[in-house]
This record gives sequence, C-alpha cells and structure tokens, in this order.
Amino acid sequence: MMGYLNRPEATAETIDKEGWLHTGDIGYMDEDGNTYIVDRLKELIKVKGLQVPPAEIEDLLLSHPLVRDAAVIGLPDERRGELVRAYVVRADQSLTEYDIIELVAQKVCEYKHITGGVKFVPEIPKSPAGKILRRQLREAAAKESK
Repeated sequence: MMGYLNRPEATAETIDKEGWLHTGDIGYMDEDGNTYIVDRLKELIKVKGLQVPPAEIEDLLLSHPLVRDAAVIGLPDERRGELVRAYVVRADQSLTEYDIIELVAQKVCEYKHITGGVKFVPEIPKSPAGKILRRQLREAAAKESK
C-alpha cells in the first residue's frame, strides 16, 4: 500500500517512516508460525494510562459456567481515564453482578477489575461475522449517563 489517496495525515498515522503498515490489530504468532488476531488497538481500554484488552476480560468471563456470552467496554472517567464495564448474557438467572466482579478480581491485576459495573443483557450485539459491536454498547452506555 502506498497510502491513502489525498490523505497524507492518515497515511502518516498508518505507515511508519520505515514503511511498516500499522493495522491496529493485536495478535501473536505461535510456535508453528500461525498468526492469530485477538483484539484491536483502538478497542483497548485505558485505565490510569495502562491498557486493558477487552478480549482478555471477555475470555475470563466466558470461562464461568453461568456466562453464556460477554462483552467488555471502557466508560469515560475523569479520574481513571476509563472504567471497565462488562455486558453479560446469563446462562442462569442465579448469576449475580458480585459473581462477575469477584471472578475478575481474583484472576487479574487491580487496574483490569470491573469498575464500571455489570449489565445483564439478553444478547451481545454482533456483526454477521460474529464480531462484537462495542460501538453499540458504548452508545447505549452514553445514553444511560445523560
């Protein structure tokens, strides 16, 4: 790719001085050379300047037997930058907000804790390809706070 047509700023943000294309994807390569894309840089939650990958918390939530589906977003916060909020589809109504908060608190460091609350929802909005539509969750959260 040579760059974006008539958009030098966008080109400079995407292609560095050495010619590397920065897609904004976060991934890793396994010992067999397989590449896995696991998250997007733009979707990282920033808490006190530290990065929280939503996929990490979502994977943790999905490990709970009473969680059918989950999504995580950042909520704006003046003091911390962002708060971590979980959206959860219950597999059983006995699952509580406390259960979710404690699960995360026991498994990850403090800045990754669920500090923006837990919202139980009937389903997680997803694209036809199965990608979580975090923008819709952020928009719904913004409407709540008004």
